[in-house]
Amino acid sequence: MSSNSSFRVAVAALVAAAAGNLAAGAVAECWSQSAATKAAVDRWPVHSMERPRPPVVTPGPAPATPVPPPSDAIVLFDGRDVSKWRSSKGGPVQWKVENGYMEVVRGTGSIETIQGFGDVQLHIEWATPTPPRGEGQNRGNSGVFLMGRYEVQVLDSYQNDTYPDGQAGALYGQYPPLVNASRAPGEWQTYDIIFRAPRFDAQGNLVRPARVTVFHNGVLVQDNVELVGPTAHRARPPYQAHPDRLPLVLQDHGDPVRFRNIWVRELKSPEEQ
Repeated sequence: MSSNSSFRVAVAALVAAAAGNLAAGAVAECWSQSAATKAAVDRWPVHSMERPRPPVVTPGPAPATPVPPPSDAIVLFDGRDVSKWRSSKGGPVQWKVENGYMEVVRGTGSIETIQGFGDVQLHIEWATPTPPRGEGQNRGNSGVFLMGRYEVQVLDSYQNDTYPDGQAGALYGQYPPLVNASRAPGEWQTYDIIFRAPRFDAQGNLVRPARVTVFHNGVLVQDNVELVGPTAHRARPPYQAHPDRLPLVLQDHGDPVRFRNIWVRELKSPEEQ
């Protein structure tokens, strides 16, 4: 082997080692950040009724008509067409579609988009039943599941007490909303969500956790928070590696919650920008 060849091999080895160290460092840094975040989240037991309630903020008036999507948005539901959705049980959507909205039909199952998504800006409008029935988690309950795993809770939280990490605008079981910006039952409400999907390396190790920002009725309720794993009832499970793109899911929790004007904008990852 020539001296030039030896030099190239040595450089290649150093580059490979440096890349490996960088990857290992990224995983270690991610683990450290996630451990700190989990410790902060775990200060309160999941669904603790002792947790302080977010202050109530009165939002602006509900929009009279759906907010028009931007030109580069993928319209998932325009008030009539559910062709971009399917039942999570398999087959077509069985929810009621009328008067510009779709409504959960109890027992028909959740619905999911046919297309998968990763990093997105999501706009969705929803309304809980009026007159209200039930209390706590049994009043106007549904959910928006990003990638089918990470839930932004939908609930009638207008003068309705429940555990703070399960009220409207909560990242279920992890983060209560900063404030309660709920409108009254029957009024249209909006979520504008920025979601950054988690990243995993080739071995399935978490490289970067998911992050979420949520505006509820135009009010910031989640500020770029780091999820400690998938959301779940009475649990905080760890991350498990999954594909980069997965369907958006709307939950059938048994209440006739309505949805309209659903659109997304696919976002470039920070590495692509």
